[in-house]
Amino acid sequence: MFESAEVGSKVDKKAYAAREPALREQLLATQRRLAVAPLSVVVVVGGVEGAGKGEIVNLLLEWMDARGIETHSLWALTDEEKARPPMWRFWRILPPKGHLGIFLGSWYTQPIIDRVLGRTRQLELDVALDRMLDFERMLANENTLVVKLWLHIGEKTQKRRLEKLESDPDQSWRVTKLDWQFFKYYKRFARVSEHALRRTSTGETPWHVIEATDWRHRDLTAGTVLLEALKQRLDKIDATPPPKLEPDLPTPKTVSILRALDLSHKLEDRTADRRLLKHMGEISRHSRLLAEAERSLLLVFEGPDAGGKGGAIRRVTRAIDARLYQVVPISAPTDEELARPYLWRFWRHLPTHGRVAIFDRSWYGRVLVERIEGLCPEEDWRRAYAEINAFEQQLCEAGTIVLKFWLWISPEEQLRRFKDRQATAYKQYKITEDDWRNRKKWDAYEAAACDMIEKTSSEDAPWVPVEADDKNWARVKVLETVAGTLRKELDR
Repeated sequence: MFESAEVGSKVDKKAYAAREPALREQLLATQRRLAVAPLSVVVVVGGVEGAGKGEIVNLLLEWMDARGIETHSLWALTDEEKARPPMWRFWRILPPKGHLGIFLGSWYTQPIIDRVLGRTRQLELDVALDRMLDFERMLANENTLVVKLWLHIGEKTQKRRLEKLESDPDQSWRVTKLDWQFFKYYKRFARVSEHALRRTSTGETPWHVIEATDWRHRDLTAGTVLLEALKQRLDKIDATPPPKLEPDLPTPKTVSILRALDLSHKLEDRTADRRLLKHMGEISRHSRLLAEAERSLLLVFEGPDAGGKGGAIRRVTRAIDARLYQVVPISAPTDEELARPYLWRFWRHLPTHGRVAIFDRSWYGRVLVERIEGLCPEEDWRRAYAEINAFEQQLCEAGTIVLKFWLWISPEEQLRRFKDRQATAYKQYKITEDDWRNRKKWDAYEAAACDMIEKTSSEDAPWVPVEADDKNWARVKVLETVAGTLRKELDR
């Protein structure tokens, strides 16, 4: 792969002067199209040290309107980033629709370095690369164009450039001990990088290897690659009619995991209070151990309207130091959230080590309300199961304890609670026209919930169905599960 980028491609001064103005004009014109399109752009600038990666970033900022570009230079992990899954640092800075984000250093950087320096095995690198493929595939499906540029120079050229920079008093700061250390591993970097590029170059997100020995050839090629990728994707958007949005109303099965629940379970107040206090004490003690263990806790609460999610959450939070938890209520997405892939708004709220995040509704809205109300195309909610599983797997691998509760009530109990809310002044804010409208689709929501539980419950991130007709029973079961899980994960 890299041999083709060491053939001596050059552009002379006259040819460069003839091509540059037209290229800049077309890039600006295409950027204006992007500004009003339902598309965001991620440009990954990678390659050999000394090949001019920084120069390419500066060039794009010069040739294009910098007001529509976000640049991110990523290298050493911050403490905040170390305490979260590796992909968090990239998810949180994805550009919104109409904008272009340039990543100098990307999700490829650390896995390649770790493999070159022998910190990881080949299998671990391949697992990381497969995760990157999933990530980029999702971005492509969520209307984000990913343009990947790899700038390459030969070993001798790299050495000459490092020596030249180091000997220049005004530029010697650009060469570090780490640059020379990496130079010693040039051949190994080339081998590992070539493997990574081959494995992750796809029709959706191909790698563009650019010979960077001659700066004029490098700059024109990089600009042309970006221009063509933008024009092709924008032309495709213009030529494609909007997707059809139709509700999907599945029919529940006669026998299912939810219909098998015994909703007659009840607990007397005195018994429930005693058990709640016991579990709250255990949760309080173990939640203080999360930081020392470099773990975090993430709880998801889903279920029908008036299912008791809020009451269960309040019992959990009473057991935890208020400085250690955050409750994240999820409602309709904002314009800022709609401008990015749907998982973005959840990635940004992930807890650091030692903390607890409680989601009152969650990313499962894509396979529940968005599916049933026809808010996204069928292909989007169907692929979401795999995307959600991959997301939660990353959380677990990073040390997050994940528990997901589905609080299930009968339609008769829901109706009773709705009427109670209407009749009680301080509860009336809890009941809306949407609640009554959703109730008419009870069967569809039940069937969708069964699909969701079946396809996204795993050993590391299980769904816990909760019989919730009796609030005491539901709250005790939730706290008992949280306490038991913390005990199992932290008492080792």
